[in-house]
Order: sequence, then C-alpha cells, then structure tokens
Amino acid sequence: MKLAQQYLTNLLNSHITTPLVVAYSGGVDSQVLLHLLYQLKSQLTPFPQIKVCHVNHGLSENAEQWQEFAKQQCSQFGFEIEVVAVELDTNNSESIEALARDARYNVLTSLFSEPAIILTGHHLDDQTETFLLALKRGAGVKGLSAMAQEANLGKHQLIRPLLSNSRKEIESYATNHQLAWIEDESNSDSRYDRNFLRIDVLPLLNKRWQGFNQTVVRSAAHCRENQQLADEIASLDFEKVAQSSQILCLEELLSLSRARFNNVIRYAIGQLNKLMPSQAQLDELFSQLAAQHDKTPEIKLGQLVARRYNGNIFLTPDYKDLKDYEVTIDCQRLSINDFSVLLPDNLGSLIFSAECMQQNEKDVTVISLGADVSNLSLRFSHSNPIVEPDYRQHSRPLKKVLQELKLPPWQRKRIPFLYQNECLVTALGQFVCKGFLAGERSNQIYVRWLAPQ
Repeated sequence: MKLAQQYLTNLLNSHITTPLVVAYSGGVDSQVLLHLLYQLKSQLTPFPQIKVCHVNHGLSENAEQWQEFAKQQCSQFGFEIEVVAVELDTNNSESIEALARDARYNVLTSLFSEPAIILTGHHLDDQTETFLLALKRGAGVKGLSAMAQEANLGKHQLIRPLLSNSRKEIESYATNHQLAWIEDESNSDSRYDRNFLRIDVLPLLNKRWQGFNQTVVRSAAHCRENQQLADEIASLDFEKVAQSSQILCLEELLSLSRARFNNVIRYAIGQLNKLMPSQAQLDELFSQLAAQHDKTPEIKLGQLVARRYNGNIFLTPDYKDLKDYEVTIDCQRLSINDFSVLLPDNLGSLIFSAECMQQNEKDVTVISLGADVSNLSLRFSHSNPIVEPDYRQHSRPLKKVLQELKLPPWQRKRIPFLYQNECLVTALGQFVCKGFLAGERSNQIYVRWLAPQ
C-alpha cells in the first residue's frame, strides 16, 4: 500500500485548499481509504477539509446498521460525515447497480458548490470487472478504457487512489491494522453481473493466468490512449462542423469518413454530457442523412434527437408530443391578483397580470381582449387558421406564417398559442394577431414567459 500512501500524500500536499469528499460505504476498500487518510492527518499540516459521505440506498435490511457503523467510524477517526438517504426508482429499466451508482455520484457531486476532489476506494479487481463488463456490452475503446485513476466529474475531480492495489492487498492491510468493516450481503449474489465475475469467473482466470488483472489494466490503458487520440481528432473535426454546441453543418459532416462521422457525433454528444448513442442509432443517422436530402428526419441518439433542418443537424432533447395539451385561462381572476400557468415539458411558466409590465422586454406580450375576457385557452396545436400578425400587412395561413419566421418544425410545435373561443390571439414569443394588439381594445393583459428554473 506504499504507492497509495505516497499518492495520497502528494495529492493532499498539492491541494491544501481544495475540499475532499470521501465516498464511504463502510466496506473494506473505503475503510482502508479512510484509514490511510486518518494516518496522514497526523503527519500533514495543514490538512485539507475532508467530508466523508455515506449514501443509504435503502436496499438492504441492514442499511440502518451500516449507516450507524459509518457514523461510529468517522467519530473514531475524527472526520466529519454526511449521511444521505436516497430512493431508487426500481421500476426503471436500468439495473439496480446502475441506479445506485448514479444516485451515489449525484450525492457526492452535490456536497460542495465549489470544485472538490472526490475520492473513491475502487481497486485493481474493480478495474478488471469494469473492463470485462464493457467487453460483454460490446463497448468501444471508450468503454474498454475502464476507470481512469483521475477523471473530471463536472466541475469536480474524481480520484481513485487504490486503483493499483488488489482486493487481496487491501484486505491484508485491513487485517494487519485490525480494521473493522461491513460485508454487504448482496455482494455474494451471483445474479448480479459484477458479482458473477468476481465470484465465479475471475478466480478461474487468475488461477490459469497469473497476473491476469495486470494485463487487463494494460489493455485498458491502451484503449484509453486510443480514445484520447480519437478525442483529439474529434475536436478538430468538431471545429469544422459545429455552428454551435448543438448545431452541426450537414455538408461538413458528410464530407468526413464514416469513422470520423461517428466519432465527431459521439464527441458532440459527450460535450453536452448526454448518454452515448448505440451503433445502430449512428448507422441510422448516417443512412438517413446521406439518402434523403428533401426530408426532415428525426433520429434518436441516446437521450437526444438529431433533426435535420436548413442544411444543419440540430441535437435537441427528445421533446414530448404536446398536441393534446389545453388549459383554460380564467382572466377574471386578474381583478384580484396575478396568476401563473406551468407549461409542460420544461418550457417554463407564464405569468398573467392586469398590471403594467415593461413592454420592451422580450419575454412580455401585451394583448387586449375587449369586454369578453372569458373563454380563453392555451394550446400548442392549431388548425391552420388565417391570421394577420402585428408585423404583416396581409393575412396568411398560420403554417405559412411560422415558415416565414424561419422556425424549425419542432419549435413550431412548442409555441404556446392563446385563443379566445377559437380565434387565435397570440403565438407567444412570436407575434400578436391584429384585433388584439395593445390599445386596440379594453381589458389589457400582460403575459410574461419565464424560462424554466
């Protein structure tokens, strides 16, 4: 464990002012990590701020006992601890392991608003398991890179000081120092893929080939180096194809080789911190873009949707269909106070008021309804009525008006339309129909469109 001790010493000496978060389950690996930090605490002055974090997933009947054990150990070692209970959506299609991991990292990254260093107890055997699981999934070089000892995690840095140490070395250290630790009963359940590898597969591989873990680590390092090279190429290609972080030039994209096309798409999605698309989705994207020049295809890419419009590819969220949305707006309430309407699908909210708002603000629309302020409704659908927007001299079908505003098709479906009876009053954020302009009639109403929080 001398290498891990020296690594931690150098890390702490060079990050005196950076807060540290220790991911602590109470298992042997995190217990050894905590003990190493405890020993260094008496040797190094000054010592960085350390917060130990124990996440209670609530999955085991022993979870409360483990939580108390974590508190006792931190009290014994003199470390501040924060215990956070999380609830997992077990109806989600993801595995329990993935849900628990995501929940843990969400907690760990939330403890400090400023950049921090997050320490975990991952070790050499974990690295081998991660590599083989990625191989089982058919991952590329990014997945086969397994775990880096140091990696960025949003604004934080994730560091694994024990990654070069085997489970056997860690358990030997714990025994020699008479450390206590907990045993998660789920770790003996071979129904979980990682446990199956650890219990049934890796002992056979290491018995047949001594040093198997080390050769896997070398392969992972080669993959990580290849991924770094791919990222550097993707960065250069991205500069050529990107109009913005979410808009890519189709002509430039199609000028790339198939491999570089896939590479830069993955890179663009990675820059947005979204899940990677499958190979099948990338194949579908390339096929659709290369073949149908007069179409506006929409192709699912992981959590995003790639949409073609006006010679560009837009990487957007997977928007909900809002055509059936409708709410009634009771403007008579405005004589008492303002009221708000929460819009669906992360579109923010609308504030309705009879009091004057600054009309020069882009998020404020002013309408006049006349004597009849009833029968007002809000929708995202329309039947293509003939309208005369405030900026036009003649009326035109609504579809044509939205086209001349150069709005992409999917954005046209996300405009809140305000109707009086069946007459369109305003397309919020775009125009007000003549006959409802400010000052044309009585009962002036102000509508502010607030962005989502």
